[in-house]
Amino acid sequence: MAKYKTFYQVGGFNGGWSPDGTLEISITSRSEVIGASAPATGTTVTWSGPKGNATVTFFDNGATFQGTAQFPNEGPIGYRGERI
Repeated sequence: MAKYKTFYQVGGFNGGWSPDGTLEISITSRSEVIGASAPATGTTVTWSGPKGNATVTFFDNGATFQGTAQFPNEGPIGYRGERI
């Protein structure tokens, strides 16, 4: 599992970033995809559920990610994270 402190951006491309909650990522399948380490650079993860959806791409050997998120009754926002 990899943990990230996250930030969200409102106000468009030049909007400010605000702290959000911790994101924990753990993905497994037939073979280990992430395991105990962070996702490789270029890995893209998308999720969707009743509390919202997001698509993020990982960079810097999994140390950071960038993407978008959308929560119920809201428009899409910028979403990024830093591994902790």
